[in-house]
Amino acid sequence: LAQPVGHDYWHLMNLAGQYAYAGREWVARKVASIIGGSEMELVHNHHNFAWKEVHNGEEVVVIRKGATPAFPGQMSFIGGSMGDDAVIVRGTGADVASSEVQAVQREALYSTVHGAGRVMSRTQAAGKRNRRSGRILSPGLVSAEMMHSWVKEKGVILRGGGLDESPHAYRRLPEVLASQEGTIEVLHVLKPLIVVMAGADEFDPYKD
Repeated sequence: LAQPVGHDYWHLMNLAGQYAYAGREWVARKVASIIGGSEMELVHNHHNFAWKEVHNGEEVVVIRKGATPAFPGQMSFIGGSMGDDAVIVRGTGADVASSEVQAVQREALYSTVHGAGRVMSRTQAAGKRNRRSGRILSPGLVSAEMMHSWVKEKGVILRGGGLDESPHAYRRLPEVLASQEGTIEVLHVLKPLIVVMAGADEFDPYKD
């Protein structure tokens, strides 16, 4: 980070993080306005991000790939899939955590999962398609019928969404949370009612 490229990267990454926060807040407040709701509390957290932190008396840069901070008392959001619950959690405090749990927290640099995690890649789920012609080069393991049947059974209204984001492509969140037992406390369970995502035929330069 002492070099120009590292300096620039760090500041641009943090700018992108602020942009992400602003975007999420705008969407959340817009939805609250539409449904006549009120804002009670904002819970934000990054994943696939880097932080300057002090661990074992030393300042270090912690890069959390597929993970998010969960310091004692810190609240975080952990998502499932389009057809599964999400949760708001809090890092377990030292006044509650056992010595064994505290050791695990330190070893994990006070991190937890940021989501359910995939069991198959986007290509495995959706298959390969020629972007120009739309022709399917090789089918995936998930069909549109499978995806829509899942969310319908859960009572979820789905708008958009590609097969690569189907619930079949993800682990079940309760099983993932079980592996974090003791290090985090589940405060709220959020059940999806309406899911809005980019459609399967929309090109996403950041994903595709």
